[in-house]
Amino acid sequence: MKLWEKGINPEPAIIEFTAGRDRKTDLHLTKWDIVGSMAHVIMLGDVGLISSDERNEMLKALHSLFVWDEKGSLVIEKDVEDIHSQIEKEMASILGTTGRKIHTGRSRNDQVLVDIRLYMREEIDNLAHQMQKLFSRLQSLSDQYREVLLPGYTHMQPAMPSSFGLWFGSYAECLADDLLVLSAARALNNRNPLGTAAGFGTTLPLNRKLTSELLEFDDLLYNSAYASLSRGKVEMAIASALASVAQTLGRFSMDICLYMTAEFRFIDFPDEYVTGSSIMPQKRNPDVFELIRGRSNVIQALPNEIAMLISNLPSGYNRDLQLLKQIVFDAFDDVKECMEIMLLMLNNIKVRRNITDNTLYNTIFSTEEVNRLVKQGIPFRDAYKAVADIVKNGPFSRTSVNDYVHEGSIGNLCNEEIASIFSERMKCFKNKSAGELADKMMGYVK
Repeated sequence: MKLWEKGINPEPAIIEFTAGRDRKTDLHLTKWDIVGSMAHVIMLGDVGLISSDERNEMLKALHSLFVWDEKGSLVIEKDVEDIHSQIEKEMASILGTTGRKIHTGRSRNDQVLVDIRLYMREEIDNLAHQMQKLFSRLQSLSDQYREVLLPGYTHMQPAMPSSFGLWFGSYAECLADDLLVLSAARALNNRNPLGTAAGFGTTLPLNRKLTSELLEFDDLLYNSAYASLSRGKVEMAIASALASVAQTLGRFSMDICLYMTAEFRFIDFPDEYVTGSSIMPQKRNPDVFELIRGRSNVIQALPNEIAMLISNLPSGYNRDLQLLKQIVFDAFDDVKECMEIMLLMLNNIKVRRNITDNTLYNTIFSTEEVNRLVKQGIPFRDAYKAVADIVKNGPFSRTSVNDYVHEGSIGNLCNEEIASIFSERMKCFKNKSAGELADKMMGYVK
């Protein structure tokens, strides 16, 4: 079954190629296609395009399909092109003529758009809550090891005293800013395209604001032509947010790989969390973090991949856009998997103490020696030159975290303030589940 059939049997190879991976990818959208259809049916009844009895019958049938899908029983049949066609086929099978009215006032274009936006809203919110778990763990580690000194590096050379508290906390604040980028992508995504049809509206008296309220969108996509143009723009924004998260995961993973080397040994993990070599008995490999780093690098290429896909497309729908679904859906899965395994690893991380007792790191306290002279009234540049002359001979007095008092330093991490920022930014990630929305729609059955 194809929604565009006109009595001509299409060449099977054409259907197979143009459908691509949709038969598998569309299963991500099933529950949202049903929920979007429920909102559409309520609206059709509200404007008088279907009767109250037809609305009630269609809502009940759609809800039964929703339950069927939750049990894993709703599949795309072999001769059916996509999930939209399957659901329409099921509705016709259940309700006959009434079921065939479900497509009134919409195109497959706006139907797909609303499904994708609802799906991506849920994925965005799920990712935000997963980020919250990782953020909390990083902050917990920052608090736990706030007084454990760690050499800070610039240009890959020992530079100044740092701490595990500062290091863990820096990546927590990274996630807070990643969350801000994700919230912007959510706001761009959370506007309703339903009712724009094929991109040119319809002569039917639709109430698009009603479907927006039912589906809990922030607002409409007003211009019908822009609804099609927005496809790719929203995915680009989401891809950029995912790339931002991936950059944080990737850089943190690189630090872990470095700090686990025999030359550093700043951190470690239990034997069951590392891998080995088939030939070298001593090897303890950070494979998990190498894979997170690699997968994060691939995700960071996603905005460019989308840009190449949508660049120079004419306005209106073009089949190229079909390819967006798979790459964005896969990226969500990749980021979530990386975060899940990273959280598992961080729940088992071992931190080495007394690292800076090693004489190798004597010179990292030289800047603090300059500052001690400055506090005595010596001009900074003179103090710098004096300390530079004795750097080779050291050692210098060790720094304590208590010597640092300004906001964001190793003695004043401001973790509470960062947590407050994160908590405030989490407030927008509050969508209802598909099941909750479906139950709300059933309240219109009378």
